[in-house]
Amino acid sequence: MQCAHAPENSAGIPGIRWVPATNCRSYAPGGGVGRTALVTRAGSATGIGFAAARMLGELGARVILTGTTARVFDRAEELTADGLDAVGIVCTRDSAAGAAGLEAALTAGGHKPTILVNNAGTVAVGDAKMGHGDILTSPAEWDRGLASNLSTAFHATRAVTSFMRAAGWGRIVTVSSVSGTIMASRGDVAYAAAKARLVGLTRALDLAVNEAGAGITSNAVAPGWIATGSQLTSEALAGALVPAGRSRFTGQSVR
Repeated sequence: MQCAHAPENSAGIPGIRWVPATNCRSYAPGGGVGRTALVTRAGSATGIGFAAARMLGELGARVILTGTTARVFDRAEELTADGLDAVGIVCTRDSAAGAAGLEAALTAGGHKPTILVNNAGTVAVGDAKMGHGDILTSPAEWDRGLASNLSTAFHATRAVTSFMRAAGWGRIVTVSSVSGTIMASRGDVAYAAAKARLVGLTRALDLAVNEAGAGITSNAVAPGWIATGSQLTSEALAGALVPAGRSRFTGQSVR
C-alpha cells in the first residue's frame, strides 16, 4: 500500500512532512513528539477515529482515545502493544453532563491535549438504533441527531480549548461529511443538517471567535463513502458508483 502525496504540514503540525513511500509508516516520524492528541469516537477497529489515532501516535504524539463503550480500551491497548503512547477514556459528549465526565478524566490523568480530532457522530455501539427520518421526523429524533453529530464536537472542543490557549498552539480537525455540505442522503435530515453545521463551527473557531490569534487553527474534512465496520449495505453500493469503483478505506481517509 502506498501513501498518497500531500502538501508539507498538511496535518497542521509543524515538522511533519509527507513523503512518497512504499508503506504508510514511512512518513517522517517525530512531528508530534511532546504533543498530546485527543481523538473522539475511536472505539471501532475499522473506524476513522482509530485510524487517525494510530497516525498521530506514529508521529510521536501521546494519544487519548474516547469512546462510548469499553472497547475503546481495546483500541488503546492495540496501540500500546505497537509501542505507541495511548490511553482510553469512556465517555459521552452529547450533553453537558457527558462532557463533564470527559473533562474530569482529562484532569485526573493530567492530560492537556493541544491536538483534537473531532470524529463527531456516526454510529455508536450500544445505541438502540441509528436515527433516521425525513422532515416529519419526531422532534426527539431531530434533537438526538444534532446532539450526536454536532453537540459532541462542541463539547469536545470546549473541553480542550483552554489547554490550547495556555500553550499558545492548537490544532482542531473536525470530521464533517459530504452529506449536508454538498449532498444529502434520503431520510437523514438531522445528520445532514448537523454535518453542515460542523463546517460553520469550524469557521467560527478559526475566524470569528479569534482562536487563530491564540495559535489555534481549525479545519474540517468531508469524507465521502468510507468502508468502516458500520457502513450499511446501501452505502457500500453507493460507494461502488464513484469513479474508483469502491469506498475508500479508513487508512486512506486520514493520510
